Amino acid sequence: MKIAIIGTGNLGKSIAKGLITTNAITTLYLTKRNTDSIAEFDGYKNVNLTTDNTLAVKNSDIIILAVQPSHLEGVLKGINALLTENHVLISTVTGFSIEKIETIVGADQFIIRAMPNTAIAVGKSMTCICSNVKGTKRIKVAEAIFNRLGHSLAIPESQMQAATVVCASGIAFWMRLIRATSQAAIQLGFDAKEAQELAMHTSEGAASLLIANGHHPEEEIDRVTTPKGCTIEGLNEMEHKGLSSSLIQGMIASYNKISNIRKEQL
Repeated sequence: MKIAIIGTGNLGKSIAKGLITTNAITTLYLTKRNTDSIAEFDGYKNVNLTTDNTLAVKNSDIIILAVQPSHLEGVLKGINALLTENHVLISTVTGFSIEKIETIVGADQFIIRAMPNTAIAVGKSMTCICSNVKGTKRIKVAEAIFNRLGHSLAIPESQMQAATVVCASGIAFWMRLIRATSQAAIQLGFDAKEAQELAMHTSEGAASLLIANGHHPEEEIDRVTTPKGCTIEGLNEMEHKGLSSSLIQGMIASYNKISNIRKEQL
């Protein structure tokens, strides 16, 4: 695939790493105002670094837009005249609707929105995608890209803000839970490195069980808990202190923040 990433910041770099390591590219153009910040990609075969969005678009079929929301309109206007019937636009920009993109480039373009997370750099992203009417004909292209970089799920655009909280912000939420587990392990006698190793791989194992078996979390919890055992004692203490409630309320607060930002942009 001939791919360009317009705006190779933190997320753009993560996508680039995933595309390169999974050999998903024929050519890859990475654009940035200052290419020094993406110098780590210099020297990779068929990877081109440039400050010129025009060059990137002319030499690519799939355009991944990973700029800041305030910059997207200007970027789209700058490349609009270069777009052909073969181009597929994939926007990873939070809060910038398909309808708004269509007002700039037209509804006759293949337009897809994608919400990956930073785990895309290691091929483990949960990416939600949606498209305009014409873009449904190319949704499989987006799925092919993001399934090589983790797992993708097609959803209605109305759920994209919620997906941002669950999947993108969710990385930070899970990191905090892993950190808390590590801190508890240190208090229980492990050194810091061991504690993090235990927490990381245990959390990976928990997710892998659900992915492999398709079970509800409570089914796997039941396999671990025994009457009057230490696991149920710990779970009940966590729930008494509001573990589930705090996580749910935090995610809802995050969603409300995104909604407020969205209203300010309208």
